[in-house]
Amino acid sequence: MAVREVAVVRLDEKKSKFYAHLYEIDSVEDVAEIREMHDRLYKKAAHHCYAMVCGSASDSRADGEVGSPGRALAEVMERNNLGSHVLMVSRIFGGIKLGPAGVARAFREAGAGAVAEYMKTRKQL
Repeated sequence: MAVREVAVVRLDEKKSKFYAHLYEIDSVEDVAEIREMHDRLYKKAAHHCYAMVCGSASDSRADGEVGSPGRALAEVMERNNLGSHVLMVSRIFGGIKLGPAGVARAFREAGAGAVAEYMKTRKQL
């Protein structure tokens, strides 16, 4: 398994912290490794939501979070034509509820920020 982190962004929204990481992957099995990394990295995070595209396989997970953030992350990846990537966002709850729409928006913004950072570094190469 070869997982390469290509971008990281942090978004603060009403005291919650959203850590968005974009990874290049070689296989669908890499998602489990990335999830374990996020469990260790963000021990206080209640949710690790992601979207993944690898070859013809695609998946997204909300990890029990409201507002379908996995789907929002999948839309970010689709809009940017990312294949063989995982976009994972870990949320550390700050005590203020965002509601389903606010949660989806925050995950989308964090994910889009990581993708934008990646695209910016790709253009520089």
